Amino acid sequence: MCEVRRMSRPSSDSRLLFDLPEAPDFQMEAAARARGIWPVAGTDEAGRGPLAGPVVAAAVILDPDDIPDGLNDSKQLSALRREALFARIMQSAFVSVASSSSRRIDAIDIRKASLDAMRRAVAGLEIAPKLVLADGRDVPPGLACEGRAVVKGDARSLSIAAASIVAKVMRDRMMARAEETYPGYGFAVHAGYATEVHRKAIAAIGPCRLHRMSFRPLRQD
Repeated sequence: MCEVRRMSRPSSDSRLLFDLPEAPDFQMEAAARARGIWPVAGTDEAGRGPLAGPVVAAAVILDPDDIPDGLNDSKQLSALRREALFARIMQSAFVSVASSSSRRIDAIDIRKASLDAMRRAVAGLEIAPKLVLADGRDVPPGLACEGRAVVKGDARSLSIAAASIVAKVMRDRMMARAEETYPGYGFAVHAGYATEVHRKAIAAIGPCRLHRMSFRPLRQD
């Protein structure tokens, strides 16, 4: 899947965790812009840990003159706040979304599937970035521009925080729709994570095609 709206060479950026700002800022993006490296995209994913469903990645290029207020790591925001910020991001930024299915995750492993979704999200942007800030310790292989891995990037970069919000909202919507096709698991409530309700449903009715059979306890050694 790849959704697009108006919407490399790796380097590492691993500031110690106690140096994290109180909220993400635009410093990395502004510093790159001052050096003539623009546009800058942030990319992040949602759904590495669940037992079911895709991993979804987003890439976002913010407008420096129209950055939505309140951007933060999606995990620090309520569902209502994420939805409101999602709408603002889609109105003001270049956005692209891509996903890797549970089948692909089982075939190549979650890390590779996540990085590939991030690469495809960046490739789907309407304008090509000159620098990509990627959440985590890895730069997605195959980027067409410079990439920088940013540990805890969704807490440090507004562009990555915006991508984390888009990825989370899109994945939650996908899993809510999955509940209609695969009822009985509670996907609309837990989004595929290993909650007690989800694990009991798997024990009662077995896994469906959305389940990641390479993940424990589904994996059969």
